[in-house]
Amino acid sequence: MYDPQLVQPMRDEMTAMGAEQIMTHDGVDQAMLRDGTTLVFINSVCGCAAGAARPGLRLSLEHEKTPDHIVTVFAGMEAEATARAREYFKPYRPSSPQIALMKEGQLLKMIQRHDIEGREPADVSKALTEAYSEFC
Repeated sequence: MYDPQLVQPMRDEMTAMGAEQIMTHDGVDQAMLRDGTTLVFINSVCGCAAGAARPGLRLSLEHEKTPDHIVTVFAGMEAEATARAREYFKPYRPSSPQIALMKEGQLLKMIQRHDIEGREPADVSKALTEAYSEFC
């Protein structure tokens, strides 16, 4: 587990975008089964989360269509919640960061670390807004 003070700014960045922090296994199940679309962001301390994933998500939320709900769990902090979220992502392997667009428990779009690493925020935003246009 990381130092809570270290990750707090990363949590704050997500909540400033309107993301709901999910801390428990049951919280993940409740979030996944809501009506409409839910974006699930597996947050991380890594550089690609800070450099491309979170900024890309922020840019994507300026799109005319966006998910109905945005939730986040923090890898390395809420292990139970993160593991539960990743059960919904199968057959994709765990990745940090990881962004999934869900609809009532069904996976619609997955963006993994290898889709983020070395990319610009605009690239991540484009992948997300294309998914929003198709599914939201």
